Amino acid sequence: MSTDTAVRTATATGAADSPLFEPARLGPLRLANRLVMAPMTRNRASATGVPEPIMATYYAQRASAGLIIAEAATPNAVGATYPNIPAIHDGTHVAGWRAVTDAVRAAGGQMFLQLQHGGRVGHPETTGIHPVAPSPVPLPGTVFTPSGHRETVVPRELTEEEIRATVADFAAAARRAVDAGFAGVEVHSANGYLLHQFLSGRTNRRTDGYGGSVAHRIRFTVEVVRAVVEAVGPERVGVRIAPGVTANGMAEDDVEEVYPALLGELDGLDLAYLHLVFADPDQPLFHTLRAAWSGTLIANPALPWPGPLPADGGRAAAERLLAEGADLVSLGRSFLANPDLVTRLRTGAPLNPIRDAHLMYVGGEEGYTDYPTLG
Repeated sequence: MSTDTAVRTATATGAADSPLFEPARLGPLRLANRLVMAPMTRNRASATGVPEPIMATYYAQRASAGLIIAEAATPNAVGATYPNIPAIHDGTHVAGWRAVTDAVRAAGGQMFLQLQHGGRVGHPETTGIHPVAPSPVPLPGTVFTPSGHRETVVPRELTEEEIRATVADFAAAARRAVDAGFAGVEVHSANGYLLHQFLSGRTNRRTDGYGGSVAHRIRFTVEVVRAVVEAVGPERVGVRIAPGVTANGMAEDDVEEVYPALLGELDGLDLAYLHLVFADPDQPLFHTLRAAWSGTLIANPALPWPGPLPADGGRAAAERLLAEGADLVSLGRSFLANPDLVTRLRTGAPLNPIRDAHLMYVGGEEGYTDYPTLG
């Protein structure tokens, strides 16, 4: 199908009139559309976590998204997960990210940076440091390191003093992100990383003020978010959650209690947004959390994984989430393979498939900056 034909078809079917393409507000930001590029690990930073120039090209190519949430950056050295993950805990990281945000801004885009501590998802071969966690509960199986997959190690339990230091690291990372040109930061409390590990009674077996009851297990996430808000202001802070998501060996027994309690503590902070991973409007919890959150909700649809993307790139699922109460919708792999995803969805043009899943996480230009645009 030619581009002109695709545009005529989209106009005839109403695709271009989708609410996905309406402008929106996010605190002080005016977004060109309601499509958010979700944070995705791509492993293209240097060995020390400095963003490489190719990352500026990659993100600038996708600047037509209403908002880009850049891939997870670690707030300290022990929080690193896999090889070539970016960081944001020293001046070299700030300078590297500044090149990325400058390129995206020049292309008309806007960015937040996700802040992520891996907790037990890490390995001494990657960081030179023994991983830490709420409790000495190891990640099941293996973890990827510079020398390949290795058996995971039992993490060391964080002391209360180290917990306080980690909270301070998140706040400092947020300040550095703003210095690097980001409009804000997303605190990652999802997908089996450190904050998520504190939320689950399976990975958090503490008996102090950070473990046991729901109120104690949500405490670390609440303290991190509050510290980040104090550092950069609530309009610059979002938080990501993934109730019941089993990534990185996670299991949760009481999501119906934990997450409403967490939102009860966070909702009054006037954050920029809540980012709900694998949002499913057929599940009652989605509606419970929407009702509990008075601010902007970014919903990430529950698309098949692993496996190919739906032919529409998730547009139908995204539109349904908007109809069910989401304010913005994040897509990941669709943006990965389609730098001009917004145009393709608006016009009904066919989408690029992901050519090689292996190249999602390793390599240079191939499978990263070489996906074609229309025309």
